[in-house]
Amino acid sequence: MSGKILLPDDGEAKRLIVEAGKRMYDKNYCAANDGNISCRTEDGGLWVTPSGISKGFITEDILVKTDMQGNILENPGERRISSEVKLHLKVYQHREDAGAVVHAHPPAATAFACARKAMTRPVVSEAVLNLGEVPCAPFAVPGSDELAESVVPYLHGHAAVLVANHGAVTWGSSMTQAYYRLETLEYYANMLIRVGELPQPAVDLSEEDMAAISALREKFGIVL
Repeated sequence: MSGKILLPDDGEAKRLIVEAGKRMYDKNYCAANDGNISCRTEDGGLWVTPSGISKGFITEDILVKTDMQGNILENPGERRISSEVKLHLKVYQHREDAGAVVHAHPPAATAFACARKAMTRPVVSEAVLNLGEVPCAPFAVPGSDELAESVVPYLHGHAAVLVANHGAVTWGSSMTQAYYRLETLEYYANMLIRVGELPQPAVDLSEEDMAAISALREKFGIVL
């Protein structure tokens, strides 16, 4: 699998994640501790951002390394791994050409996700070239197996997918490509808004969905 693309060693993978995290934070693609990043390595491992840390303040010594089944190999900072690692692993399982995955909540693209509206109008040549159409996966509770499964139908023939009422996921053969696709996605979303694709009413979460999300507060120790 790793022979199909050029994968970095541990040191380079960690450096790339930290750099991408700072860029995401500086561009307001992820508020507070939102978002997560992963990068495959030449030895078949995967470096992942930990849970509960702002992407703008990540350091190499707190990243977590797993195998491709999500089993922890290295955890120097003794941090809890991101709950969205299952989403990343699902992308890698279905896209052997993926070397990195980025999940974030860029505002314009997330507005489309909240409206559950795919981004398909061919008005930006760069977006057509680098992304193609951007579908929207159905809603699933963050961090769940269902969320990871929700993107599977959209992983081939696309470079990005919106996640309903949540955010966006991009991937690429390298961290640079995965991150650049996130930038292109947000640029595309902003252009679509400017030409009138939104406003469109957002789709509210159901009472069942709200209850499932509320249950996560206890799991994560969030007190309101």
